[in-house]
Amino acid sequence: MSGPSPVEPGAPGALPVLTGSDDTRDESALTVAIALGANLLIAVAKSIAAMVTGAASMLAEAAHSWADTGNEVFLLIAQRKAARPADRTHPLGYGREVYVWSLFAAIGLFAVGAGVSITHGISELAHPEPATDFGVAYAVLGVAFVLEGVSFLQANRQVRTAARRRDQGLLEHVLRTSDPTVRAVFFEDAAALVGIVIAAAGIAAHEITGSTVPDAIGSILVGILLGVVAVVLIERNRRFLVGEVADDRLWNAALATLQAQPEVARVSELRLELVGARKVFLSGAVDLVGEPDETAASHQLAALERRIRATPGVVGALLSLAEPEDPGLTPRRAPH
Repeated sequence: MSGPSPVEPGAPGALPVLTGSDDTRDESALTVAIALGANLLIAVAKSIAAMVTGAASMLAEAAHSWADTGNEVFLLIAQRKAARPADRTHPLGYGREVYVWSLFAAIGLFAVGAGVSITHGISELAHPEPATDFGVAYAVLGVAFVLEGVSFLQANRQVRTAARRRDQGLLEHVLRTSDPTVRAVFFEDAAALVGIVIAAAGIAAHEITGSTVPDAIGSILVGILLGVVAVVLIERNRRFLVGEVADDRLWNAALATLQAQPEVARVSELRLELVGARKVFLSGAVDLVGEPDETAASHQLAALERRIRATPGVVGALLSLAEPEDPGLTPRRAPH
């Protein structure tokens, strides 16, 4: 998830960075809160249905929903901890906390959701137990599909809006956004909708054939689906934790704006490191206009750094003077 599009290059005192606006953070919190409420209701309903029917796929779906519910709690904690202001021990703030807690959530999804579903499916194959009360299962799955759909529509709306602002495809934005909470809710809800369809198909095949095999296979397939989603989320959080840089579109816009500053003649080095959801640290080297002496150059660099740090989303800036022989940077070719 991201905020407004980069500003026009050369806008006074503005740099095109990922915004950390309250509106964007509030929307992320709303997305997670809706997902938490939906998953909690669904988890309770599926658990009751699993006990009543004895269907393996239903138990897998119950484990899935309880894992998702726990994940939303982790995501809310992530947002709260990451929002703490910078202090002496953390001069760049606590933005990366969001990736730590989101990583815990992804691991929980893998261990609880995928682990329980696959294990129970294998156990059902080895020791089959016929299910009963299929109508209860269908009713609960239908209600769950509606609730998961509401949560998914909220996440999808937020993601589509952000992707359109950044001129990105939907999936590209979901994978690349620096906000792991929206990515987690989007993938979890999408997986939940697919999982409900798989569970319903397994239970229906069980009812039609009288065999528990389709139901057990449905449980295993739900577990595999959750495992794939969990691995994707774990990998994305890992990459942000170890220091992923901003994408080429953002880098190009930042370069253009720096080059347009009146005191900057050339930019020879530029790095934009993501240090949290919609938060970046900018560093680089510039050649100043004219031949300012050491004192004047230091004042100009300090003023430029202050201007950069005043931009929402920038948690720090560090600029140095470029080496005379270093070539100026040119825009990168953005991927299509």
